[in-house]
Amino acid sequence: MENNNVPKHLYFYSVGLSYKKADAEVRGQFSLDAVAKTRLLEQAKNDGIESLIVTSTCNRTEIYGFAEHPFQLIKLICDNSNGSVDAFQKVGFVYKNQEAINHLFRVGTGLDSQILGDFEIISQIKTSFIHSKSMNLANAFMERLVNAVIQASKRIKTETEISSGATSVSFASVQYILKNVEDISNKNILLFGTGKIGRNTCENLVKHTKNEHITLINRTKDKAEKLAGKLNLIVKDYSELHLELQKADVVVVATGAQNPTVDKAILNLKKPLLILDLSIPKNVHENVEELEGVTLIHMDYLSQLTDETLENRKLHIPAAEAIIEEIKEEFVVWMKGRKFAPTINALKDKLNAIKVSELDFQSKKIADFNEAQAEIISNRIIQKITTHFANHLKDDDTMVDESIEWIEKVFKIKAS
Repeated sequence: MENNNVPKHLYFYSVGLSYKKADAEVRGQFSLDAVAKTRLLEQAKNDGIESLIVTSTCNRTEIYGFAEHPFQLIKLICDNSNGSVDAFQKVGFVYKNQEAINHLFRVGTGLDSQILGDFEIISQIKTSFIHSKSMNLANAFMERLVNAVIQASKRIKTETEISSGATSVSFASVQYILKNVEDISNKNILLFGTGKIGRNTCENLVKHTKNEHITLINRTKDKAEKLAGKLNLIVKDYSELHLELQKADVVVVATGAQNPTVDKAILNLKKPLLILDLSIPKNVHENVEELEGVTLIHMDYLSQLTDETLENRKLHIPAAEAIIEEIKEEFVVWMKGRKFAPTINALKDKLNAIKVSELDFQSKKIADFNEAQAEIISNRIIQKITTHFANHLKDDDTMVDESIEWIEKVFKIKAS
């Protein structure tokens, strides 16, 4: 007869999609803003998921968490974005247990970034963890894992030169402008959106173009004014966007809007215009390319621009991977011990219960039964048996989750 009290087993998964298989348009469909992330965490809590973190950047949307089946996590992404399960199956990925841990280490240390050595993602992982913890959705495993990834990221940044040299989407965009726009110091540049990428791009523009004709527009004007104050730039109201677009020679769009904010309908051009869209989802409608003189460049193209700096960074990948392996090994040792300790304790309790029952039975059946000696012998046997199981679970070749499940089924135990 089937034992319905056998505990269900949870596995650690990483599910999501990234620039590797999903283009900017598809990534935009699966992107999650702050409200969507909170909604996703609330849904996860209602679904009984005990621990997970969610990240959504211009390059990736990913969940790291515990579930019986990865579809539980995939559904969370699809339910809270404009993406569909069918689309996810074409471009998404699912990593389980050790593979999921490996993936988080590579993402958090910049080895999986669209631009090698970009450490922007680690701050987003930290923020995601804090968000989950505030909603009681981050267990001890997740906290230890995130801290290990942060430690690896810090060491790689300080002990290797994998992030040396200036290269990022914002830097690549400025390099593109410098190479493709003549007399850039005298052109009118409009920056629409002053979030993190917008700020970085603006600072690079000021530094490398020596241009005094840079105008900033942001939906929230005070954010643009703070940046403009530092760099001595012009700020215009959002309501003046269509007017400023007509004056511009170069437009950089880096907003966080979920739908395009610039299209051909608001462009009334009398001169060539270069538009760089650094937003995910795309914030510039592709129909602008129907207009004569308009060149539209998206961040995916800019991210493919490799130069000597990126080639130099590749030389430091082995050193970075060695640091990851060292810290990951420490985490795995902790994880295995923490994972199987409750099962070994439950097994010991089960064997002790069998011992007590058997000693009681034999003491009534055998004359001159020496209960003290039997107790000593039984305890030594129990210790040897549990040590054998513990050694098996510690072995590097052991599939720990499957072995724990087997032990609990055979002995009909449930680890606390």
